[in-house]
Amino acid sequence: MTTPTTRLYFEDAYRTDFEARVVARLGVEGRPAVVLDRTEFYPESGGQPWDLGALNGISVVRVVEDGEAIVHILEKDVPGDEVQGRIDWARRFDHMQQHTGQHVLSQAFVEVARGETRSFHLGAEESTLEIGLANISDESLDRVERRANEIVFEDRAVKTYFVPQDRISEVPLRRPPKVEGLIRVVEVEGFDFSACGGTHVRKTGETGLIKVLSAERIRGNLRFPFVCGGRALASFQVRNRVVRDLVGRFNVQAKDVPASIERLAAELKDLKKHLKKVDEKLAGFEASEYIAKADGPVIGAVLEEKSPDAARALALSIVRQGSFAVCFGAKSEARSHLLLARSESLAVDLRQIVPVVAPLINGKGGGGPSLIEIAGDRAADLASAVARAVETIKEIL
Repeated sequence: MTTPTTRLYFEDAYRTDFEARVVARLGVEGRPAVVLDRTEFYPESGGQPWDLGALNGISVVRVVEDGEAIVHILEKDVPGDEVQGRIDWARRFDHMQQHTGQHVLSQAFVEVARGETRSFHLGAEESTLEIGLANISDESLDRVERRANEIVFEDRAVKTYFVPQDRISEVPLRRPPKVEGLIRVVEVEGFDFSACGGTHVRKTGETGLIKVLSAERIRGNLRFPFVCGGRALASFQVRNRVVRDLVGRFNVQAKDVPASIERLAAELKDLKKHLKKVDEKLAGFEASEYIAKADGPVIGAVLEEKSPDAARALALSIVRQGSFAVCFGAKSEARSHLLLARSESLAVDLRQIVPVVAPLINGKGGGGPSLIEIAGDRAADLASAVARAVETIKEIL
């Protein structure tokens, strides 16, 4: 593609409607596509997603660069050589908020923590910054966030201009440019200078609140999910609803919710330990009942009301009390579980049973000669699998 496209968003990122002429037609990813002589549509580039919108009412589903040309991939072919374009303003302004916020946040990391930006991704719900830091304290991250929002509240001007490559050294860029020739600079007045082709707000106040959501380790660096403006409001609303719900459930103040959760987790841990001991005692009594009713050394059953863990405890209790082989079936949500166990005194390798019964429940699993566990997704065939396992073990014995 050789025909360059005039990028109207460089002149005015707030423009939503435009007229243009089709200069090329092609197919991309099985869809019709056009190249225009000029466009307001931002293509996928520099970590920022493409704009959405329409040409003559036909939806633009993706916008990509092909050299100096911008390719508009369409829902269906657009007739004629002249088009009226309209971008999705809500999506455009959201991207402008997030991208400008990223510039401010990146420079705040440099000032406060000497953390250089390694990469940026503008996602559908939150954006991420990868910063060249091995670790950061909560206090330092708070200072980074405060500094970024100071710049927002000061409502500084955001300027864009082009600088020839031979003069770019005169601009205090935060990072060296990745392109050559005429370089577009985005300046947050007196604070950050970046080589960038993205769309941005006119003043930092339009970015809205900048909020870092968390910190994650990646490739020896730290990755920070963050939100700005409208996304920050939506994120706060969701989190505030969660906190209000927890405050109501625990009947405590918001600041005391973490301690209440920690206390509840400790109580649950103790309860699970107690319940395990009760299950073990109960398994002993149930094992005696199964042994008393046993008609031979092989015991089989589908345990409708027991979890796989409870079925295992019962089977092991049985084989410890006598010379038995046990085949139990249990269910966990949509999964079927088949458990095979035997006493050490029985000369049968239960691994031989796996290829016979596993296909019956479309299952996978394994174990040793005396204990096998198989999980599958055919709950309706669990009883048949148990019966086949019992029959096979009897044949071996």
